[in-house]
Amino acid sequence: MAAVSSSRLLFLAASLLYCGSTVIVPVASTASSRTHHHHHPAATLLPSSVTSPNTTVAFTGGKVYTKVCDAARFAELGLDMASFPYCNASLPYAERVRDLIGWMTVEEKVRNLGDLSAGAPRVGLPPYRWWAEALHGVASTGPATLFDDVGATNHSGRVAVNNATVFANVINSAASFNETLWKAIGQAVSTEARAMYNLGKGGLTYWSPNINVVRDPRWGRALETPGEDPYVVGRYAVNFVRGMQDVPGHDAGDGGDPFSRPIKTSTCCKHYAAYDLDNWLNHTRFDYDARVTERDMAETFLRPFEMCVREGDASSVMCSFNLVNGVPACTDARFLSQTVRGDWGLHGYIVSDCDAVQVITEDVRWLNLTGAEASAAAIRAGLDLDCGQSWKVRKDDGRMVGDFLSNFSLAAVAQGKIRESDIDNALRNQFMTLMRVGYFDNIPQYASLNETDICTAEHKTLALDGARQGIVLLKNHGNLLPCWTPTRSVPSPCTARTSGRRKESWTQATQARPPCRYVTPREGISKHVKISHHAKTTIYVGGINLHIEMEGNDREDLLLPKNQTEEVLRAAAASPNPIILVLLSGGGLDVSFAHNHPKIGAIVWAGYPGGEGGTAIADVIFGRYNPGGRLPLTWYKNKYIEQIPMTSMELRPVTKHGYPGRTYKFYSGPEVLYPFGYGLSYTKFLYETSCNGTTVMMPVAGGHCKGLSYRPSALSSFASSALPSCQAINVDGHACEETVSFNVSVVNGGSRDGSHAVLVYTVPPPEVADAPIKQVAAFRRVFVPAGSTVTEKFTLNVCRAFGIVERTAYKVVPSGVSTVLVQNGDSSVSFPVKIDFSVWSLLAKLSVHCNGLIKSIY
Repeated sequence: MAAVSSSRLLFLAASLLYCGSTVIVPVASTASSRTHHHHHPAATLLPSSVTSPNTTVAFTGGKVYTKVCDAARFAELGLDMASFPYCNASLPYAERVRDLIGWMTVEEKVRNLGDLSAGAPRVGLPPYRWWAEALHGVASTGPATLFDDVGATNHSGRVAVNNATVFANVINSAASFNETLWKAIGQAVSTEARAMYNLGKGGLTYWSPNINVVRDPRWGRALETPGEDPYVVGRYAVNFVRGMQDVPGHDAGDGGDPFSRPIKTSTCCKHYAAYDLDNWLNHTRFDYDARVTERDMAETFLRPFEMCVREGDASSVMCSFNLVNGVPACTDARFLSQTVRGDWGLHGYIVSDCDAVQVITEDVRWLNLTGAEASAAAIRAGLDLDCGQSWKVRKDDGRMVGDFLSNFSLAAVAQGKIRESDIDNALRNQFMTLMRVGYFDNIPQYASLNETDICTAEHKTLALDGARQGIVLLKNHGNLLPCWTPTRSVPSPCTARTSGRRKESWTQATQARPPCRYVTPREGISKHVKISHHAKTTIYVGGINLHIEMEGNDREDLLLPKNQTEEVLRAAAASPNPIILVLLSGGGLDVSFAHNHPKIGAIVWAGYPGGEGGTAIADVIFGRYNPGGRLPLTWYKNKYIEQIPMTSMELRPVTKHGYPGRTYKFYSGPEVLYPFGYGLSYTKFLYETSCNGTTVMMPVAGGHCKGLSYRPSALSSFASSALPSCQAINVDGHACEETVSFNVSVVNGGSRDGSHAVLVYTVPPPEVADAPIKQVAAFRRVFVPAGSTVTEKFTLNVCRAFGIVERTAYKVVPSGVSTVLVQNGDSSVSFPVKIDFSVWSLLAKLSVHCNGLIKSIY
């Protein structure tokens, strides 16, 4: 890993009026806000057949139109809108789409298979730009979104728009373990997106969220994701997608046609599937073949996507660059048509990661397919849209190269490799999504959104609150923090000493526009204290940046850059009092040297906290906010990377190679630095539960039981007594209505109010072989006043919470005694749940509520 050189650092020595402390703020060099889809800037070009100005909304003659089916727009084109039934709003969407496709020639159809769709001006269909990003705010990445440069005299659309609200990065938001927050961020981002659309500066289709599970701590895109637990990642996906898409009064599951349900904006679950390697020791995502067992695929890699589609009703899925077991993800019909559309019931379209079809022929050279053959294979597999070379320009005439499907699908039809009806199917999925999102008719309740709905005070407050909720306190020896206490007041002269003039880029806004405003750590801290080089305690803000962890680059180690480690140690040695270390990063860092150092009293992980992050950091340090974040990733010690190559896809330990396993669910190696779910507070939270164990009886219709893999020691213990008559049941063949309910009381045993994330795990029966050590089954963030107790009721669905994936890739509920475990660093409670099966029984006890009381042990 390249160190961040001292010349790139900005130092601020400041005496804290109430803390007598020095602030040293090393700032990494400016990093590009562009991270999605490799190596290219956001383009403002259109295919040669596209003559519209630079916007994604429907318009002609320089006037912005917010819907395709506007009679005035058709009139400007010399067309009569009444002649085109696809603009008859009284008809069902499916009939309108069928009419639109029926008007188009095969050449026009093919020109709409790429992310820069040419439309069909002959029949009134304008061009459309599909690619926009909204990972943690409306982003400048992708050609659909057109922000204006500050101070520019010329701008696109109705008014100039320079910025959008930039929320904390996804890994930060995940650390809050707050589903309400995740949904609220989605709602705020989609409101700003609709406002951009109305202003002629943005589209309606956003390729977010990134829901790949973080398998390896070196992965450069960990910061974009909700972490390493597939259930937590899935719940993030569901809530963010609901926030982005749901229109009040048109919720999914209300009995209406899901293909016609209006959506506020369209989201995309990416990158499907088993994608979590970018560039590690010459293994790149463009040619990497992820060799994955069916068990790991079902248990880890597919689960968040299934939740995103089934529960979130996401309107798009993006297939990834990589191969999976020898087959490119974007040409695997089992992945796309069979699983996403067939099994999960996707109500939308499937898009390729940018260049993924081209990669098949030019990087992988899979089966030596030609461009036409690769395009045909992708369409036959279920691909509807190709994000292609929309940023590349031919050197000879400046015209667009274009995506593969638009370039080669006509030849594929002529060669008999696909039928025109296959292209119709792809366009049907595209246009149905655009109908739902209001591209043809607009959505009345969002028609008035404009520039006043971007960067609102409400959104900036939400960004601040989200950043604070995601900050994790990792060390607080001797209760060094919070440092704003009257007893530590050390007034001193207000002077500053700095070296280096590089502009701070610490927000690391991946896939985001520069925010409405930057509040850097220095600015946030200066709101609380005066600045001086005379100090007694030091605050050091360090970490890594998007030159080290980013799309297209995986880390070489887990260490803090060497020069920063040396600076921290020098600061600790020079300071008369313990220093405070604030870390900026997405993935984990091995800061064992700091955790074990007696002069480094506190460590705070702030992630990449977005535009309001400086205020959030200061609020935590000075006690205005009691930190309640918990790590969504295991923080390993650096020796982990010496034990297992990044290319090993196995989640479980591999004894013959000495691989220790991956994620908290399977890791069996030496002690980690900070475990998944770790996080301290300025108070102490303890648990009590009203359950001392329960039994659940489940019926097995027809005696359809499944076998289990048992540990050798368990098999020997079974020798004296027969194995269970029914070892497990297949979840897919069961009604899965059984639940277990219990109460967890969260006791705030300290003197400060605070929020706390309650994580509920289930532990499989100990006799089952290769089962997870534990797995998250539920979580909830609760606020508990000082000295008070808040009781939360949890209800676990037995199939979902206690189910495991067997070696055969069946998801089963095992017989025997499983455990419910609720734990944090201060406290834990647990109780057994015995699951038994009643063969031939027609009745079951569907809901069990526990009684009794177990005090926490700590």
